Order: sequence, then structure tokens, then C-alpha cells
Amino acid sequence: MAEKITGATRARRGMAPRCALTAALVLAGAAVVSAAQDFPNRPVRLIAGSPGSTGDFSARYIAQRLSERWRQQVVVDNRPAVGGIVAAEIVAKANPDGHTLIVSGISVHATAQFLFRKLPFDPLRDFAPVSNLTNSGIVIVVIPTVPAHNLRDFISYAKGRAGGVNYASSVAGSSSHLAGELFNQLTGAGLVHIPFKGAGYSMTALMTNEVQSAFLSTTTTSTQVRAGRLRALALLGTQRYAGMPEVPTAAEQGYPGLESNVWFGLFAPARTPPALVARINREVVDILRQPDTQQAMLTQGAEPAPNSPAEFEAFVKRESLKWGRVIREAKIEVQ
Repeated sequence: MAEKITGATRARRGMAPRCALTAALVLAGAAVVSAAQDFPNRPVRLIAGSPGSTGDFSARYIAQRLSERWRQQVVVDNRPAVGGIVAAEIVAKANPDGHTLIVSGISVHATAQFLFRKLPFDPLRDFAPVSNLTNSGIVIVVIPTVPAHNLRDFISYAKGRAGGVNYASSVAGSSSHLAGELFNQLTGAGLVHIPFKGAGYSMTALMTNEVQSAFLSTTTTSTQVRAGRLRALALLGTQRYAGMPEVPTAAEQGYPGLESNVWFGLFAPARTPPALVARINREVVDILRQPDTQQAMLTQGAEPAPNSPAEFEAFVKRESLKWGRVIREAKIEVQ
């Protein structure tokens, strides 16, 4: 005899798949939470760029502290080729389980997409931002013979000098180059860019009076500024740098849009479970807020800058938009 289908029967049959779906979602959520709680269950690989850089120092410092907390080895793997692009590709294609992370920064996630015709990853979509780690302010320095002690005097000097004033950068397309382009766009100073193959060569050019000015990190310039061999005119940051407290920011001198930082942050592969990203973030933020961490970073010319995954993601997107505009307006050649 055929079953008489009533409204109640139809309701029960309709509820069955919904209940099954709900149960599946609950189980999946429980699995994600469990994975975050069990993490890490094997050594963690932390990819970094060039050995000896601020990013490398940050990676090694964080790796040591996380190893102590997790009681699991966090191994730093330096992959400096092609300005960090090779390193980023490894992480972009890694299993999103938190066991492969990267310390990377502005050159990969905010400028590379505008300087290279083709990348093996998307700098924004293929990564899960965990936290910003450090900021190193860009400082405008001049040689002592330049008759300027503040930004306004320097801009006037550059505009009035026959042949203009040149500035050194560590390499074309680098943060130091782009800071100079931003400076020109906001002030009309017309500085002439002279690229070198690294910050060390830029410093040599300054010391030998081959160039008159440069936009370099506080890490690179602080020793020479303290010794009086270079004069710091302004820090291109949101606040004064603790290692150079006497140097005012550009904003303090009437140029609020003139901001440029060399920053490094921690990223995981895209699709890493948010609960796991949040757990790693909590550990890293706590490490960065410790007084000994702040002192250690200060020795490298950097300052800890921890934030939440959402805040860091928004920051990276703003940086990408900003430097994309600067690069396009400067008509910098794409490689």
C-alpha cells in the first residue's frame, strides 16, 4: 500500500538533508578548530629572503621564540632569489596548514605586481596575512655640503640648483627609489634618480660625494647620521623613530602625505583556516609586544608593528594601491 504523503511527512523528508548538511558543517568546523589546537604537529618552515636583512633578522627572532612556545622546531629557510619572488611562490603553492609561512614585505606584496609583467602568484589573493612584524622608516639624508637643514630648504635648493640634485637608491624599483619618486610627485623638487646595486653602494656614493642625497632606511643610515657624516632631514614615517628621536617626520614639517616605510610581515598560504591564522597571530603579537623584542628590533633600525590579520590585510591593500599609483605616474619600466 502506498504511503499517504501528508504535510508532516514532506516536512520530515525536507528536514533530513538539511540536518545532514548542518551536521557536516558542524563536523567540518570542529575539524578546523581541532587542527588549530593541534598545530603544529611537525616542524614549521619559515621562508625568508636575503640573509642578514631586517626581514631575515625578524624571521630568525620570531622563529626562535615560536619554537620555544610551541615546543616544535621552526626552521628559517632563506630564498633570496629574484627579490623574494621565488620565496613567495613556494608559500603561495604550499599546503595551507600553517606549517609553511613566510616573512615578506613591501617589495613582494605591494610593488612587485606593478614592476613585473608576470608573477607566478597573486601578491594579494594567494596569501593569508597574519600580522605586520616591523616597520623601518625611510629617512631623507644629504651630504654635509648641501645647504639645507629641513625639507622646505631642501626643496627650494633642489628647485633652484642648476642641473638639479641627484639622489641614490639601493636599486631601481626599490623602496628607496619609490620614496624618491613619491617625494618628487608631492613636492615638484625634480630630484634626479641614480640607482645602485644595493644600499651599501648607495652609502659609498654618498660618502664620496658622488650623489647629494638619498632615501634610505634608518637601518642603513643611523650610524653615519650619528657620526655627523650625513644629515637627516626628515623621517618618512607616521611618527618619529626611537633610534633617531631628533629627526622630525615629513608630516611635522608640513608634508603629511610623504610617508614611506620598509615593512615586513608574516603571511600564510591563502585558504589557511582563519582559526589557525588567528592562533598564529596571537602568538606573534604577544612576542612582538615584549620589551626584549622591541629592544632587539631597535638594534636593527626597526620597530615592532603588530596588528590583527584583518588590519594587516587592509594595510597591505592600501600599500598596493598607493605604490601602484606612484609607479604608474613615474612611468617606471616594467621588467
